[in-house]
Amino acid sequence: MFTGLIQGQGQLRSWGTHQVLVQTTAPAVLAGLTLGDSVAVDGVCLTVETLVSEGFVVTTSPETLDRSTLAQSLDTPWQVNLEPALRVGDRLGGHFVTGHVDGMGKILDIQTLDNSWIVAVQSPPNLAKLIVSKGSIALNGISLTVADCDRRGDRFTVAVIPHSFALTNLQALAPGIWVNLETDVLGKYVEKLIQGPSPSDAASSPINTAFLLDHGYLR
Repeated sequence: MFTGLIQGQGQLRSWGTHQVLVQTTAPAVLAGLTLGDSVAVDGVCLTVETLVSEGFVVTTSPETLDRSTLAQSLDTPWQVNLEPALRVGDRLGGHFVTGHVDGMGKILDIQTLDNSWIVAVQSPPNLAKLIVSKGSIALNGISLTVADCDRRGDRFTVAVIPHSFALTNLQALAPGIWVNLETDVLGKYVEKLIQGPSPSDAASSPINTAFLLDHGYLR
């Protein structure tokens, strides 16, 4: 579990089959880091398997590479955002971020204002319904608030303050660049509850019209 408050940055380098070296010197990331710990890398939760002098080594599955921008970050030099997992007693300064990236969005536009930046993002259709104005979203692992979104939710904007801009890879974004998106986990559970059981689940459920009639719930 993470909060979306970035603690440092690093770079990725291939390290054998399916393994990636996360190079970093960020004290807040490396302090107390042990084998088996979780670290969010551009929002992707990965497990520390080996500690080396340059940082740490993780394994990436095909699912992780298909759903996120990590493969792109391996091909081109790119500073990735890093956040170690929450510890008991840590402050929850952002929002609950699981590190399970839902998909990728594309940067559409970046506007520079007097004291902030407005970043416009296009989200994939399957995530659009989970994005709401003033809701939470993680972009490359950064906890941000949706400033506005269209009715479908497939185009939204976030406002970025100077602190977040300076300490993350948001400063390297440009139109056309893909970013990792994780929607608010609460919305996913609400969506599932609203949808109800699938037809196959409903068919096998002991609670049906006959059950309700037999037990006096229907007349």
